[in-house]
Formats: sequence, structure tokens, C-alpha cells
Amino acid sequence: MIRILHTIDTTGPGGAETVFIDLIKGMDCRKFEPVVAIRGKGWVCDELVKYGITPLFVNSKGALNIEYLQKLIQITYKYDIDIVQSHLLGSNLYCSLASMICGVPVVSTFHGFVDMNIKERFPAIKSKIINRGSARLVFVSEGLRKYYVEQKGFSDRKSVTISNGVNTSLFKPQRDDSIRKKLGLVTGDVLVGTVGNIRASKGYVYLLKAAKVVIGRNPQVHFAIAGERSGSIYENLLDLRKNLGLDNHFFFLGFEPEVPRFLNNLDVFVLPSVSEGFSISTIEAMACGVPVIVTRSGGPEEIVENGLTGIIVPVRDHYSLAQAVIDSIGKNRDDNNAMSAMEACKKKFSINKMISNYQEIYINLMEKN
Repeated sequence: MIRILHTIDTTGPGGAETVFIDLIKGMDCRKFEPVVAIRGKGWVCDELVKYGITPLFVNSKGALNIEYLQKLIQITYKYDIDIVQSHLLGSNLYCSLASMICGVPVVSTFHGFVDMNIKERFPAIKSKIINRGSARLVFVSEGLRKYYVEQKGFSDRKSVTISNGVNTSLFKPQRDDSIRKKLGLVTGDVLVGTVGNIRASKGYVYLLKAAKVVIGRNPQVHFAIAGERSGSIYENLLDLRKNLGLDNHFFFLGFEPEVPRFLNNLDVFVLPSVSEGFSISTIEAMACGVPVIVTRSGGPEEIVENGLTGIIVPVRDHYSLAQAVIDSIGKNRDDNNAMSAMEACKKKFSINKMISNYQEIYINLMEKN
């Protein structure tokens, strides 16, 4: 039995957090035993408890958090950890440091370009620590891997790409109208939507501007965002919505616990991101048979085949985004594009394939040790 410490330094819902939980839940329990360490209570904790896992709490807040490092070392020794699986920059950094002391191999997963953005302090030092302390560096798209290797100095030899996966037994076509009714939509209305917390990288400014163009041509079209809403970015988006006169057409729904239900309320899915390491919500929408439109923002162009499984438009181009929405309205969910997208999810973006790839890394590391 291989004992793996899984750790991430965020607590709320999101793409990386979903992969974190799916990986823990999907591991072969005959070969792997999970030990989980997270920052504290929140959505991640709740999901783990539902699955029957009681996580350990570690204080991972702040820079130069020696207490966090000490706690990771203590857990590694106390629970006789064989491998550490960390996610996102903070956990990757501290787990790599712990690895240098404990001698336990670390698999560090990066989920986006913003994991190490241009404002990051001491990026070269952090890259060197992670390079040295991590046995494997996992990136969720090939474009992301090349960026970190070529621009951030990460080891090409240690790096590997593992695409995120979708559970097609959960995300599948099962048409629903509960959210449409809640929004007051009637027969003939069109609902365009997306999934993602309110962040600058999600490009929601451009979705609002695109919505203005679309609704100017067809007032029966409505837009909805399912994702956590707070902070100055959200307030600015509300101001823009008001200025564009879209209060009755563009909805911020907040966190949506039942993502499959939300997606099956949509007529079109849009990902307007300006930067995206992969995009779990895109493959989830594809698996539900919803026509998808994505921006050329990094990971999405490795998911969607333009014109075959969806539409790809340039980033920060709300006119192109609007035209793609207009072109997609009225498309049958059973058309060739939707069917091709669902088939691609089963073959290329299976959650079982993702988990198998991670497990293969763990087994290979144990054999080398």
C-alpha cells in the first residue's frame, strides 16, 4: 500500500480544487491510501467529509510560513508518507522544501498560468526550489508545460502533461429547466452561460460587452455566470452591467453546487477567459452536449477542435465572441459538433484516464526508490 499525502492551500470551489478532490476519490484503494492536509474549513473540506475523509488542517497562509513547513514535515514522518501530491504554487513550494528534508518524492501539479504570475515575488528562487524538491512536475495542458519550462525555468526532464478529466457518468445530457424558470425565462428564450469564480483572468468584462451586442440583435438571449461573486472585480462588473443596460438579461448566480444541472439548462456555453491553464468547465459542458465557445487563452485550444467540437475565438475580442454566440444559437444539441464533443470527452478527457496517469507516476517513483 502506497500512502500519499494530498495537499492544496485553497479551500473554496474551483478547477484545481475539483481535480484535487476527484484524484483523491478516484484512486485505487487497493494500492493507494490517502492522507489529506488542507488549510481549513470550506467547500474542499465539505466535499472530503462527504466522501468519508477527515482532513488534517494546516495553516498555509502568508509568506515564509515556517509553521506550515514544519507541519508538513511532521505529517510526513508521523503518517509514514511515501509520496506527496501537491497542487498550486504555495503547496508545491513548501512540499518541495519538505521533500529536501524528508527525502520523500513530491509530485507538484500546476493548474494555470496565474499560479506564478508576473507579480509573483522571487519567482526564480521559487522555481529552483520546486525544481530541486519535486520528483515530477505535472501540468494540466501542454501549452502550460511549455510556458513553465521555457519562461519560468522549470525542468523539462521532470515535467509531464496530464489533462484534467471529466466524470461522464455525472456530466451527461439530461435537459433541465429549473434554473431557467428561476430566472423567469419563457419558451423561446435562450440561455448562454459559463462556470467560474469572479476573477480578472476569466474575462467576464468581454462577456458582458459581447452580451450587449448579442441582445441588441436578439432580446430573447440571456446570460448567466455560475461562480463565487465578491470583491472589487465583481462590483466593477455590476457597474458595467448597469451601464450597458443588461440588468434584466445578465445574471450573476453565485456558487452553483449542482454544476451538471446548471450546464443542462444552457443553450450555449461560453468561456471568455484571457488566461486559462486548461478549463474543466469546458469539458464538463462538452460532456453534457452543450455547444461550446472558448477563447484562445492557453489550455482551451488543446480541448476544442475549432469547427468540429466547438468554436475558438481570440481573447479580449467581444465582437468575435458575440458573433460566435449568434452563430451557435439554435444549434441542435444532437448535431455533429455536440456528438463529436461528447465522444472527445470520453476518449481524451476521461477522469479514469487522468487518475490512471497520476497512479502510473506514483508507482514509477516507488519503483525508483
